[in-house]
Amino acid sequence: MNFAALKYYFVVVLLVLLFGNGYSQSLRSLNNDGVEQFNQKKYGDSEINFRKGIEMDSSASIPYFNLGDAYYKQKKYEEAMKAYQTALSKTKDKELKGKALYNIGNSMLDDNKLKESIEAYKNSLKMNPKDEDAKYNLSYALKKLREEENQKKQDKKDDKNKKDQDKNKKDDQQNKDDKNKDKQDQQNQNKDDKKDQDKKQQQQQQNQKPKISKEQAEQILNALKDNEKNMQKKLRKKVGEHVKVEKDW
Repeated sequence: MNFAALKYYFVVVLLVLLFGNGYSQSLRSLNNDGVEQFNQKKYGDSEINFRKGIEMDSSASIPYFNLGDAYYKQKKYEEAMKAYQTALSKTKDKELKGKALYNIGNSMLDDNKLKESIEAYKNSLKMNPKDEDAKYNLSYALKKLREEENQKKQDKKDDKNKKDQDKNKKDDQQNKDDKNKDKQDQQNQNKDDKKDQDKKQQQQQQNQKPKISKEQAEQILNALKDNEKNMQKKLRKKVGEHVKVEKDW
């Protein structure tokens, strides 16, 4: 079922009762002035008159009901609900109770208190089961509550999916980083292995001594001995020589 909008009604009650019915002339005048201002959409002024009437007689239910309407029109939903609830506590009239409960439902719904508004509409229908507006608004509030709950479920599901996607992306990136790291480590290890191998080869080449045969070793030794003998002969010969000095006179 599709609902276009919430239905409202405000019954701002005139006090036309005589003195014998319990209302003073001043109270009736203040209340009726407030009703006239309310109908002229002067909600702040009507609020003032309703409050003055309550100050004169706080036991009267109608000024509280009217005050609730004035608050509601100014979007003072919390104050409106309190005024309607006070009116409920001060009257035994089922019709007035039903209207007050209906307007409490509207105030709570506009204040986004769906469950409380549903309860208020149900209680209003207990006072007046034939109230079609209360039935309509009850269905409207129930529909909004279902939509809100479904939206919360969807938001929760979307949030979970997003978290899962973020986690998968993070895991994929981590795997990619790990692979790159493993590849880099392997490349570094290969470089280190090659360096070690080259160094080992260099050390082996440096440690290798040229190998000679026994005959070559003897030839080298004999050559060294002969060379030493020749050197000694030259030295002895040089020591035995005399330098001749000729006289120059």
